[in-house]
Amino acid sequence: MAEIIQKDGTWVFDGDALRLTPGRDKNVSLLRKTLGELVVPLGALAGISFEQGRKSGRLRLRLRDGADPLLHATGGRLGEPHDPYQLVVESDRYGVAEYFVDEVRNALMLDQVPSEPVSEYLLPGPAVPLSAAAGDGTASFDGEQVRLEWNWKTEDAKAAAGTRTLAVIDIVAVEWHPAAGLENGYLRFTVKNAPTKAPPKYDPNSVELWGFKKDPLMALVAAAVQARLPHPAAPAPAAALEASAQQSEPAASAREDDHDALLRRLRELGELHRGGVLTDEEFSLAKQAILKRM
Repeated sequence: MAEIIQKDGTWVFDGDALRLTPGRDKNVSLLRKTLGELVVPLGALAGISFEQGRKSGRLRLRLRDGADPLLHATGGRLGEPHDPYQLVVESDRYGVAEYFVDEVRNALMLDQVPSEPVSEYLLPGPAVPLSAAAGDGTASFDGEQVRLEWNWKTEDAKAAAGTRTLAVIDIVAVEWHPAAGLENGYLRFTVKNAPTKAPPKYDPNSVELWGFKKDPLMALVAAAVQARLPHPAAPAPAAALEASAQQSEPAASAREDDHDALLRRLRELGELHRGGVLTDEEFSLAKQAILKRM
């Protein structure tokens, strides 16, 4: 087992998974504290690295594409303070960090873990129920429905539509963008048969974000919903049905061939019976055996 304990957090590796626990230091982001402990299976990892600095270093995990709904929903836009897959390491623990990296890399090599993208989520996403208030509204998610409630700062036309309730089965995509410079961020849900290009300020399926401390918490709501949507690398329903049909064709063909062979066998038995080769009893037994197989 390898372990590194820092003010920023504690990482433990037991050979099968990494357990990432955020620290209690004041510099640890609200998102990481709210997200809590993460258990990352070895099979979800694409790599690990350690970068040294003059005063501190940084451990970084690289996950396989598509393994984590949080990374997918945020599109790699989580900044360093909020990224749960980074750990600030003090200079007097550089040796421990290097040992930790070696242990994880050796395990990846021994288990021959591929680095290619995956077609299903290997992490469960944030726990629900979950609620976050930021920007012009509050987003809550209970595992089945998203509830969007507006505050006094919401644009009038958007607020006039009232509280929004979106069922997961009606959501086709979710994305989170942080505020950057003078441009506001947003949490947006794309709903079946109701696409919109309206700015988040006016979109009733979006929460507009203004770059304040609680904005990143909306990323957790996005990740919890994303974890319950079809994986982006999974085959589309039509493609899955087509593949299933293609797989069933050989079996159906084989069944047809067997059926034809049994019919031929029945005809042969009838000829043998009429020719006196088979008695009535022998013909009856053989015929019943074939009929059971059809």
